[in-house]
Amino acid sequence: MTATTRAARTTRTSGTRRARALALAGAVVVLGAALTACASADDDTEPDHRTFGLPGTTLTIDSDDSALEIVASDAQPAGEIAVTRWFQGSVALGSDPKVTWSMEGDRLVLREKCSGFVADCAAKHRIEVPRGVAVTVEDKDGSVRAEGFRDALTIRTTDGSVRVTDTSGPLELHTGDGSVRAEVSSRSVRTRSGDGSVHLTLGAVPDRVESRSGDGSLTIELPRGAYRVDTSTGDGSEDVSVPRDDSSAHEVTARTGDGKLTVRTAN
Repeated sequence: MTATTRAARTTRTSGTRRARALALAGAVVVLGAALTACASADDDTEPDHRTFGLPGTTLTIDSDDSALEIVASDAQPAGEIAVTRWFQGSVALGSDPKVTWSMEGDRLVLREKCSGFVADCAAKHRIEVPRGVAVTVEDKDGSVRAEGFRDALTIRTTDGSVRVTDTSGPLELHTGDGSVRAEVSSRSVRTRSGDGSVHLTLGAVPDRVESRSGDGSLTIELPRGAYRVDTSTGDGSEDVSVPRDDSSAHEVTARTGDGKLTVRTAN
């Protein structure tokens, strides 16, 4: 082999290596940008809208991965619910992302498919419900906000915060990992957080409040009155300043595993 041939081969080999290195560097940059990016449903400027018929006076919202906003309104016609959906998503290596919605009897099913080597998706739904409907929410991953309910409202989420306002119906709130906040006038309130703080502000004297937090502070603010109070904390201080009356018909039970526990009169 001549020196000229060897030099040509060396030049081609070096060029190929440089091209591969540049391609690899480009792929790393693309993947790095995809990994550091964070999709936001609020970036969707053209959300989808749809109405679904509701056959009765109960509704279950079944969501796997979405932030939810649920509103009870006199403006919403009886017998139907209105849903607005925002979605942003990208998958660099994998199938295209998609979201679906369907009504199965009185169950609204919301699903998101976003999987691959580099996947980044976010969904948000606003559900408008007519008055006179009792709602149960089952959300695996996502925050839940609700307002305006006079009928029973139950919210369960595996991972996400829960916020409820302007509500007077029976209330039950559960989250495995997330905070719970409620400013309501409900006579019956039950809340539980596995890992997160709980803060309840009640605008009417309740018949029964039961609240538990596994790891996080717990605060209950009550209207002026005397209450039958039962509290305990595994590792944290207690501050109970409401008037106590063991014969009262208004009962408050509060438990926290690790965190400060406060039961006080609302200002």
